[in-house]
Amino acid sequence: MKIFLPSILFIVLVLSGCKFTSFKNETFCNPVNLSYRFQLDEPSRREAADPSVVCYNGDYFMFLSKSGGYYHSNNMIDWELIETKDLPVEEYAPTAININDTVYFMALNQKIYQSSNPISGKWDIKNDSIYARTFDPTIFRDEDGRMYLYHGLSARTPIKGIELDRESLQPIGEEADLLVSNRKYYGWERRGDYNTDTKKRAWVEGAFVTKHNNKYYLHYSVPGTQFKSYGDGMYVSENPLGPFNLAEINPFSYKPEGFIAGAGHGSVFNDEFGNYWYAGTMTVAVKHRLERRIGMFPAFFDEDGCFYAYTGFGDYPHAKPQGKMNSYKDYQPQYMLLSYNKPVEVSSSFNDHQKENCVDENIKTSWSALSGRKGEWLMIDLEEEKDVHALQINFADVDTKILGRPQDIYYQYLIEYSNDKKNWTVLIDKTNNIQDAPHDYIELDSSVNGRYIRITNYKVPDGKFAISGFRVFGFGNGKKPGIVDQLTVKRNPDDGCVVDLKWNKNPKAIGYNIRYGTNPEKLYLNYQVYDCDSLSIRSLNSKQDYYFTIDAFNENGITMGEDVLKSAKNIE
Repeated sequence: MKIFLPSILFIVLVLSGCKFTSFKNETFCNPVNLSYRFQLDEPSRREAADPSVVCYNGDYFMFLSKSGGYYHSNNMIDWELIETKDLPVEEYAPTAININDTVYFMALNQKIYQSSNPISGKWDIKNDSIYARTFDPTIFRDEDGRMYLYHGLSARTPIKGIELDRESLQPIGEEADLLVSNRKYYGWERRGDYNTDTKKRAWVEGAFVTKHNNKYYLHYSVPGTQFKSYGDGMYVSENPLGPFNLAEINPFSYKPEGFIAGAGHGSVFNDEFGNYWYAGTMTVAVKHRLERRIGMFPAFFDEDGCFYAYTGFGDYPHAKPQGKMNSYKDYQPQYMLLSYNKPVEVSSSFNDHQKENCVDENIKTSWSALSGRKGEWLMIDLEEEKDVHALQINFADVDTKILGRPQDIYYQYLIEYSNDKKNWTVLIDKTNNIQDAPHDYIELDSSVNGRYIRITNYKVPDGKFAISGFRVFGFGNGKKPGIVDQLTVKRNPDDGCVVDLKWNKNPKAIGYNIRYGTNPEKLYLNYQVYDCDSLSIRSLNSKQDYYFTIDAFNENGITMGEDVLKSAKNIE
């Protein structure tokens, strides 16, 4: 068992003479900056997915698919890896639950493990064999102490549930079929990055149950983990084994665009203030269809019991809550994006990994230098002095050959800023860093006014110096964009799962966030796009009316839409 502690790293860095820039620890930015393990098979790529998060004695433990261990945090921002030989950490889709200060763990190998000290990495076997073979299992404990197992991973068979004996954790009673896919009417269940495939069956998987006010909310993930549209649908029941009915708000979690897309197959947990959070799977799928990352999104119950994960601006910096949040209005971006489509200069470029890719807000594209040698660099021109508060450096690991987790996996770099391209000031010095941070997010203790931001490579773990997103956050010097006008909404007459939106492009906006829902007072769903004037959303419930509004945003902030337009369901 190994624990990689930031405090130990701090001591090592001090003794080695590392220079420090003063950083805050108050905001975070998706994807979560974990030490994502390189997989054991080729091609060389990082991966983590299917998060199951539990709270234990005020701390958080995150269990992930095929990650060589699990993660611990005391603040939801900084995560340390715990390696253990006691758990099947190379299995897919683990589930964990805290019962009376004992954490129970289960994955696909059918055994249940237990630990009363998970930070130690020590686990015992509670149950050597459970049930028949299950896929994507999750264990739920009701308020009366009764326990249930939910599972399913198929394009054809249902999500199933069965009660467990609370002592032996063996199944008792009859297994119940709980839900199946219905892609004809439910657009979020259709395959493809944009839910365009109406022919092939979707994978239905990743069940999870949340209880609130005597109702059971059953999550399920569709349409496939490799798609940008990967999210969770939801059913509701008054009984843990059903019957379940489709929830009013669907999908529960959905993020098909932005720098990184996807919000599926995860778990719900509470923070220290009682806020609900959804930890879900986000997709990269460049080197391999299972190349994935983790995202964290707040979740809310409204006054009518509608449950939703809020993914609006879900890969922008957000402040860690310091108290109870009541709705998505309490969780808005802390800073705006300054680097979108800005001019870029580089030391060199490799093949089709061109320099513009590092500012196009797409994790699937990347800039790469010709080598990984010290001295390769990239510079962004913000076009005028801007108030810079935070940066996120997303490394792309181009041409790596790494398999597994060697001890020397880390990036070393120097970030400087200037207003004239001649005189440079150090902003972030990680030239002696020895901590793996593939999605390094840094909030400055004090903002700086700068126009040019340059990153210089000192070391990469392998391959070339490559970045999929060099993202600069803060505030511009101008005004927010005006209200978007001439929004039109047209439901597809042949397919009620599809709606087409069009609007007049705002010259001051860099992007738009469409908020929508099945009630004009419940616009909980979000679809964020850049630099366009039209959009087709294909994830609707064809049997429901929908309502839409559009917000405009730029470097200075967000202008909320005022008009809400109705799109009526198709009459069959």
